[in-house]
Amino acid sequence: MTAARAAKAGGSGGVEETSGTQGSGGGGGDSVPPPFRAAVAALNETRPRPEIRLATLPPPRRLAPYSFALEAAVADPDDADTELADGRFVLLHDPQGQESWHGTFRVVTLVRAELEPEIAGDPLLPEVTWTWLTGALEARGAGYGEPSGTVTRSSSAFFGGLAERAAEELLEIRASWTPEGSTPDAAAHLTAWCELLCQCAGLPPETGDGSSVVQLPQRRGPR
Repeated sequence: MTAARAAKAGGSGGVEETSGTQGSGGGGGDSVPPPFRAAVAALNETRPRPEIRLATLPPPRRLAPYSFALEAAVADPDDADTELADGRFVLLHDPQGQESWHGTFRVVTLVRAELEPEIAGDPLLPEVTWTWLTGALEARGAGYGEPSGTVTRSSSAFFGGLAERAAEELLEIRASWTPEGSTPDAAAHLTAWCELLCQCAGLPPETGDGSSVVQLPQRRGPR
């Protein structure tokens, strides 16, 4: 989980900088559309739960005229040096809109987490984890449309000089959606995505009431 290790390099929780913005005029120039500037400001002001570390990334340059990217890592509450999950959150903006988006903004995300073998074999795992995302968006009032994505499970066995390593089971969720509104509530979308990240890491809800949410057992961190 290389991206997650990089995300831990800053200080305390939250977003490190605004250098993850690309587009004409840069992150703070007058030529940046006000809706995008407001969305980036909201992302920078978002403070996730303490187990999550956020930091900016160089955003993609070819997907939209304006973009902002974050990487995230979820630390084990009992061992801050152990990562349970990581991911990326990218906000795209095209003032002219794009036909496939049906809007002027688009969120593109990635989540990765290691699973215990018995959990990875659950045939309902893809459906359950996808509903975590849609449920988190709806619970946060983050209106969205045109969702798409994949849930992938992969297994790795090790041989030769790596034969002593136990087999790995990994979960990867790639998802994108169009936030509703000309100036969407970007903070709500990021917070919902952070909740998905924590669920994939096996952390209980912050409220401590997990009765309505199927949780994955907490798993060992990357070796």
